[in-house]
Amino acid sequence: METGRLLRTRRVRKRKPKLIFFLFFVAIACFATIFAYWEQYYPNPHHAVPDFGGLEKPVFHNGMMLEESAAGERESLKLPFSIVKKYIDPHIIYEEQSESVIITTRDKVLRMNTDKLTGMINEKPFQLHFPVEKAGGQIFLPVQPLLSLYQIELRESETSGAVILVKAGDRIQWGVTATFPNKPERTVPMRAEPSVKAPILADLRQEEQVMILSDEQDWYKVQQDTGVVGYVRKKWLTPGRLEIVPHNEPDPLPLWKPENKIHLTWEQVTSRHPDTEQIGEMPGVNVVSPTWFELQDGNGNIKNKASAGYAEWARERNYQLWPLFSNGFEPERTSEALSTYEKRMNMIKQLLGFAQAYRFQGINIDFENVYLKDKDNLVQFVRELVPIMHEQGLVVSIDVTPKSSSEMWSLFYDRPALAEAVDYMIVMAYDEHWAGSPVAGSVSSLPWAENAIVRILEEDKVPAGKLVLGLPFYTRIWTEEVVDGTKKVSSRAVYMDTVKRIIKENNLTPVFQPETGQNYVEYREGDKLHKIWIEDEVSMKARMELVDKYGLAGVASWRRGYESPEIWELIRQSLQ
Repeated sequence: METGRLLRTRRVRKRKPKLIFFLFFVAIACFATIFAYWEQYYPNPHHAVPDFGGLEKPVFHNGMMLEESAAGERESLKLPFSIVKKYIDPHIIYEEQSESVIITTRDKVLRMNTDKLTGMINEKPFQLHFPVEKAGGQIFLPVQPLLSLYQIELRESETSGAVILVKAGDRIQWGVTATFPNKPERTVPMRAEPSVKAPILADLRQEEQVMILSDEQDWYKVQQDTGVVGYVRKKWLTPGRLEIVPHNEPDPLPLWKPENKIHLTWEQVTSRHPDTEQIGEMPGVNVVSPTWFELQDGNGNIKNKASAGYAEWARERNYQLWPLFSNGFEPERTSEALSTYEKRMNMIKQLLGFAQAYRFQGINIDFENVYLKDKDNLVQFVRELVPIMHEQGLVVSIDVTPKSSSEMWSLFYDRPALAEAVDYMIVMAYDEHWAGSPVAGSVSSLPWAENAIVRILEEDKVPAGKLVLGLPFYTRIWTEEVVDGTKKVSSRAVYMDTVKRIIKENNLTPVFQPETGQNYVEYREGDKLHKIWIEDEVSMKARMELVDKYGLAGVASWRRGYESPEIWELIRQSLQ
């Protein structure tokens, strides 16, 4: 009996350590569970101070902090040039040589020199409250002219100094924080990340408005008017009003527009003017463009071949007068004249003076054979020219070639930028086979001309309502002959009537070529083979169909005097 009790006692004593260990492990598990829950769900009560990436006066747009810091405050606020160029106006330039900022809009050219309180708008002085500043290798622009020129707002926080850039067309979704009627002192935490464990960046007041930037599951990404960006739980924020920043459409410029389509014809003026009494009727023509002005030197001086008599003749017949200004196809001279604001403005002022003297209504820019390196300067010249011409009610057009890989014939044209600035762009759809071409061919086959139109419309996004199709009123007689065992190709440009005479004299029958969309003839004179791709009623009617097919603004013909008389009426009827 005693032995049995002893054994049971010993067995009981052996069970106690196991129970203690079990309870210990249960306690650890409970503690771990509570700690894990606390780690995951208990809000972080600590605060973090936003540092704005080290920027003293950050600038934000659409919730994104921009790269550079602003300077000054309130009336003396200034924005970095780099921010203005990237986010407000990609066309603004800083010209190192003159240390000046140049802004161009549809009707203004503004120039501001560093450290000067007098600027120029359309070459008229105006006063700045604060100058352009150059500091630490950066250019800072005063906001006064920016606010007047662009549809922007700059919302500056009195608390943090941060600047929120708001542009016309921006959509801002506002949200309102929750209210706690029984806890008026309670705030809503805005955290650094969409997690309760992230530190608090700001304690938002009840019913405080913040901008909602995005929706991230149970959180909203928001921005205070102080510029601070963070996250608020959805249960504490209600989406409110949608602010759409208005885009104010400017009043249309008081510029001439045709009743239907433009039909411009160029008048080539060489050593002397044509006798206007000898110019026949031109039914349907509403714009004449004499080649009056040519760049004379690298300083921007212009050679003037204008005629008051021709101008009076055009007015009497109710033609719009848009003289042509050429660079003379001289690349060196052109490069120099485009290089600085002063030289570009020298050209512009002279053209403006000529406009007032001869009372013309538009200007046609014809710059060809230009270095690729001068591409941007040509755009800048046009952007500076157009507002000053518009101020005087003048229409501005520019001539461009079809697109190709040739640098000095085609690539130097920034067609999208030029089209944005001018009223009309004329594509000179001719010289597919030029005077010195080693191969005989059409001056402008219809597929080639159509391709020129399509590429500019589709690749360069030039509006059809701005694009004018250039027509050749001339053709070339190509001559092929064998000289010393080698085929030699030469050509000469001729009028339409000259081709008609040749066909009649040689008793030829034109054959229509579907691949060119033109009539074609060839004939021999001894060992010489002559080939002609004909410009006539057939080719002109096909070109007019392209104008209608693509909804173009009209046509421009090179040049008056090369045409057969009946061509005017054909074009007039087609454009109607």
